[in-house]
This record gives sequence, C-alpha cells and structure tokens, in this order.
Amino acid sequence: MAVASHPDSWYLSLLGIAESFRTSSPPNIKLCIHCLQSLFNFKPPPKIEARTRLQLGNILLNHTKNLDLAKTHLEKAWQSSQTIPGFEDVTLQSASLLSEIYVKKNILNEAKQVLRKTIEISQQSPYWRCRLLFQLAQIHSQEKDFASACGLLSVGADFSSRVGAEYTKVLFLLSRGMLLLITKDLAEVHKILTECGGLIEHYHGYPPTQKDSLKAFFLILQVCHFLMAGQVKSVRGALKQLQQSIHAITSIQSDDEEPLPSHPADHFQWLPKEHLCVLVYLVTVMHSMQAGYMEKAQKYTDKALMQIDKLKMLDNNPLLSTFQLMLLENIIMCRLIMGNKSLAIHEIFQACHACQQQSRLFQTHGAQIHTLIGLYAMSMNCMEAAEAQFNTSLKLSSQMPLKLFNNLNLAIVYLRQNKHQDLIGLMDKIEPETVPSSCHSLKASAYYVKGLQSFFQARYNDSKRYLRETLKMANAEDLNRLTSCSLVLLGHIFLSMGNSEEAMNMVNPAMQLARKIPDVHVQLWASALLKDLYRLIADPVREDEHFRIHESFAQSLLQGHIKSSQQSEHGLIEWTEGPCPFHLFNSNKSTSNGESSSAANMLMNSTPNTLGHVSTPNTLHQQSNQLPPVSQQTHLMNTHVHVQHPPHRNMMQPDLTSLSHQQTNSLAGSHMGAMSQQTHHVIHTMPPAPIQHNMTGTGMVTSPYMNTPSPAYMSPRPHHIPPGIPPGPGPGTTSAFINQGPNMMQQYTNSSSNPYMSTSGQGTFLPTGHTRGTYL
Repeated sequence: MAVASHPDSWYLSLLGIAESFRTSSPPNIKLCIHCLQSLFNFKPPPKIEARTRLQLGNILLNHTKNLDLAKTHLEKAWQSSQTIPGFEDVTLQSASLLSEIYVKKNILNEAKQVLRKTIEISQQSPYWRCRLLFQLAQIHSQEKDFASACGLLSVGADFSSRVGAEYTKVLFLLSRGMLLLITKDLAEVHKILTECGGLIEHYHGYPPTQKDSLKAFFLILQVCHFLMAGQVKSVRGALKQLQQSIHAITSIQSDDEEPLPSHPADHFQWLPKEHLCVLVYLVTVMHSMQAGYMEKAQKYTDKALMQIDKLKMLDNNPLLSTFQLMLLENIIMCRLIMGNKSLAIHEIFQACHACQQQSRLFQTHGAQIHTLIGLYAMSMNCMEAAEAQFNTSLKLSSQMPLKLFNNLNLAIVYLRQNKHQDLIGLMDKIEPETVPSSCHSLKASAYYVKGLQSFFQARYNDSKRYLRETLKMANAEDLNRLTSCSLVLLGHIFLSMGNSEEAMNMVNPAMQLARKIPDVHVQLWASALLKDLYRLIADPVREDEHFRIHESFAQSLLQGHIKSSQQSEHGLIEWTEGPCPFHLFNSNKSTSNGESSSAANMLMNSTPNTLGHVSTPNTLHQQSNQLPPVSQQTHLMNTHVHVQHPPHRNMMQPDLTSLSHQQTNSLAGSHMGAMSQQTHHVIHTMPPAPIQHNMTGTGMVTSPYMNTPSPAYMSPRPHHIPPGIPPGPGPGTTSAFINQGPNMMQQYTNSSSNPYMSTSGQGTFLPTGHTRGTYL
C-alpha cells in the first residue's frame, strides 16, 4: 500500500541514504555512488533518470578520477533533459559540468558546442546564462582567441545590465579588461577601467563584501597594467590601495556562512579571499623586484609560499601551483642579484619539478624557465650555455616582452664572447626607438645595452648619450637597479676619459644604491672603481677601505661560484630540448659543464694581477682573442683591468683588449633582470651579471668586473610575465601574471562541501558561480 500511495518512495529513500553517505564523516563516496546507481534497477521515469545521472556525474567529477564514467552520465542527462518540458535546470547544470570534463580532457570543440547550444535556451535563467558565458569565454581565451572571448564577455555585461545584476556586470567588464590587457589594447583597457571605477564607487549591493571583491579585482588590473610597463613609481598608489583593500577583506571574521546575494545572477566571485591574499603578495614581490628592493621581495615571497603551503593542505588548486611558480621565478632573480647562485639553481630545479607535476605549467612557463637558466649560466660565465638557453626561450615564447628581454641578454652574451657578427645581426631587434613606450623598463634597458656596446667600442660620447637616456627613464619610475648600473658604467667611462671628479660623482651614488638593493655585482664593480679613484686623488685610507670591500665581494662570489658548479643541478645549463632530464641530476654531484669546472680551477689556482689600475672582476673563461696571456689576465680574487695610457693625453683609458668580458657582462646583465611575463610571465637593473628578466618584468645588469647582469626584471608573468633590463618586467613577474593570460587566475566554484572546488583543471581567471547546498 505504501508503495502504491507513494510511487517515488524508493527513489526518495535511496536518495536520502546516498546523501547520508556523502555527508558522513569521513564521506563514503563509494557507497553514495552505489546507492545512486541502484536507482536504475527500478527503471525510473525520464525525469528521475536524468536528475540521477546529473547527480552521479557531479559526484564522479568532483570526488573521483573516473572522468569517462562522469562524462557518460552527464551526456545522457544533458541529452534526455532537453526533451522533458520544464526541466531546463538539469539541462543547464549538466551542460556546465559536461563542458568542464571536455576541457579537462582537452576536447575543446565539443565543450564549445555544448555551451553554445545551451546558452541559446538559457534566456530565462540569468544565473546559468552568465555562468555558461563565463565558461565559454574561458575556453576561447585558453585557445588564445581573445576576440571571441571579449565578445562573449560583452554579451554577458549587456545581459547582466538588462536583468539588473550590477555586480555581475562589473565582473564581466573587469574580465574583459583583463583579456584586453593581455592583448595590449591599452586604450580600451583604460576605457573599461574608467567605467568600472565609477560603477564600483556607486555600487551598494548586498552583501557588502561584494564591493570589496570588485575593488580588489579592479586594483589588481591597475597594478598589473603599471608593472607590465615597468612603471614602478606610478604603481605605488594603486598598490597601496590594493594592500589596504585585501587587509579589509581578510580582517572580516565571521563564523556564519556568508549570506547569498539578493539577485540570482550575482552568485559569482572572482577569487576567494585566501587566493586574493596570495595574489597581492605576488604583485608586491613583483613591484619590489622591479624597484630593486631585494630584501622586501624575499620577505613577501616567504609569506606567500607559507600561505600557499597552508592552502594546499586543504585543496591543491592548480592556481596555487601557478602562483608558486611565479614566486619562484621572482625569488630566483633575487638570488642572482644578491649573488646567491647555489640557491638560485636549486630553486630553478624546484620550478622544473613544479612543471613536471602539472604539464600545462611548462607550456605556459617553459620559456621563462629557460630564460632563468640562461641568466644563471651568465652569472656562472658559461656563455655558450647561456646563449643556448636564451635561444631556446626565444623558440618557446611568442610574447614580445620576453623575446626582447632574451635578445637584450643575448646582446650582452655576444659582447662578452666578442661575437661581433652575431651582435650586429641582433641590434635591430633591440633598437630602443622601436620598443613601445608602454614597455618603459625594457626601453630603458635597451638604451643601457646600446650604451654598453658603445663603451666596448670606446665610443664614450655615444655611450654617455645612451646612458643618460637610460638614467632619465629609470629616475622617472624609480628603477633603482637600472639607475645604479647606469651610474657605475658612466663612472667607468669618465674614469677612462681621465675625468676622475665626474667619475666619483657617478660611482658614489651607484654604490649607495647598490647597498640599498643590495646588489653584490654593482658593489663589486663600484668598489673596484672607487679603489682606483682614491688612488688617483692620493687618499690611501679610503683606497685601502674599498680594496678590502672589493676583496670581500670577490671572495664571496668566488666561493659561491665554486659551490654552484659542484651542485648536480648545475647540469641544467645543458638542457635545451624536451622535458627536464631529472634522472641526470640524481647521480654524483659533479660539474656538468667543462667551462665552469675549468674556470673554478683557474680561479682557485690564480694569483693576483697587479698590472692594471682599474680593478674589475675578471671573466671566468679565457677569451682567446680578447684577453692577454694567462699570466696577465684579471682574476676574480684580485681583479684588475689593464690600462694603457695613450701618449697624446695623460689620462686613464681602459684597454678593451684586456678588459674582462666578465666585467662588461656584469654591468649589463644584473640590470636587465626579470616578469612575468608575464608576462607573462611575467620582465630590473644592470650590474655585473647577465641581464635578468622579471619574466614578468624588468632586467638587471652586471658590471664589467664580474658576471655581467642582464635584463632580469623585465615584467610578465604572470608573469612574466611575462616580462626590461633593470628591475622591471621579466621572465616571471607582474607582467607574467597578466601576460600569461588565463593560466594566471583560476576559476573556482564555492560549494558547501568544497569551497575551492576547481571548475577547470586548466586553471582559469574568469569568475565562477556559487553552487551552495547539497549535491543531491
């Protein structure tokens, strides 16, 4: 009788049992699935079968790895529900979940077809229409079809406005602004940010936290916009507001579940506050790297990595791995600038491991990783390896900032190797006048490299002209590292021309800035110059002081060089093709590069050279046609540049035939560090070392006294973002953050059982909806 009175009682009973298994502690997902599957034994009517298949597909997708079975159930639910009148909710939800599975299995065309067809019937369901539009836009952006993605986001903004969902309208506009930032449509970005700024200011929706979330999204785009251009000074106001905004968001403590928005189409958010906090740390690190505040960058990197570790214990969201990789890219450049090469190569190896765990990361960050290895190889004076790494990165990257960053570093490598023909063929690609004004730090770095080239050619007036342009641009945006590199090179030029007073006026502020950063390569270079300058003005006390300072830096860098060359990870400099050869680095720790090993031996066995007047760190590799005999080469232990005095004038002038390539490299390289690119990724200043790029940002340069730095901080990244020569965008920085596009942000869904449930295994940056309540 009971069954006859309640024909669906068997369904309700099994559904209740399944739900009890799902919500038990710990959840028993296996028995939950068995209960739902047993429903099919009763040959349920179409409505019950369609909804049950939707529930099974949802649970299999989020609690198991059986994507094929989940796909089968969701396909049947989606197809059958379309023939049942009034069953649109099952059709819409199954389409959303089914598209997620197609994306995870990289069946993007099928995902787009399902979403397009379902969007057509979603007019009466504002929430689902907006969600499906976000998902379809995400897929197009993943395919780099940004025009289609922007078009869909515009449709979403218009629809949200018509139905009165002002919060979601701003989310659509900001998401479109992010894509336009990736495509460098800065005029349209400015227009959208201006519109969104006014909308956010006058937004008074419920709950109040929505306004804070929109403001954080808006400010992050503003910060990334400035950092991608290497505009370190201009970004400070927006960055400060962003830090205050995230502090306000994270300070809200509530034991109760956050109330749902009043409008059904406003049930979206961009990122949870925990992920926003990590993102703010990341852009702060990028800014510190570009501005040349290495200790601050290290401080916030440590905080961010600790936060990521805590979050990964709760949910290993793919977005967290992206943030972690970008932080590693920045801290690696920081290590190189501060002279800690052994830690740098160890962390590069960690970055490779992160990419191995998620193959998609190497697709988006592979070019930045090879750039980082190239910067490390430059710092180790392995010029052939550095050249190979930069060329590998150029093959893998399609982004202009990162390509320019690599070419700037390649120029320094060619200068150090005396490869004049290769350098001539490269100069058109790094001509400062052709660099867009929106790439402020990269353009300044390009002037620096031109100045460095002129210096090597003894065209001192041309060199001064280029360097003054660099200083003008660096000072305008407080690019401290690029400023210090330019000043010390100008000091070297004035000393070479016999103007010791002007040389002193350049080198002293360079030394002060280098200490503030701190940049060991610029300090090594500057101390060498100051030692000789004080000798010229007969001040033996200060001469001896800077001699000891120079010796201290030289010894420290030498020990670091030997330690790094003995690490197994040093063999990464030989990797240019295919996946990272991890099996090669688990054997005995021996140098895998002949250059590095022989260089270390040469340095350990060398004796100080006292022939020259201008001290400079000497190159670790003998250049057959550039350096004097071994007995007259400069040495890192007590480096000197041999100086000849032309008979027609009584002044010091460096003899470029005996000038250490290492010297020049460090000048150019450290300044050009990372970004970002950014990017991506995600793209700093130039002291004595390779140009390092903020793959997200700017670069760094090194001095001719040591390893020549390079554009290390050019900004992704995001790095790069991607990613200029002094601290600016580089291989992994704020630019990286935006330049790398969709992989920089991750879509997530807030559900009662898993508030950070990823809706896309690929990692997205567009908002997703709340799906609160039980699965069943």
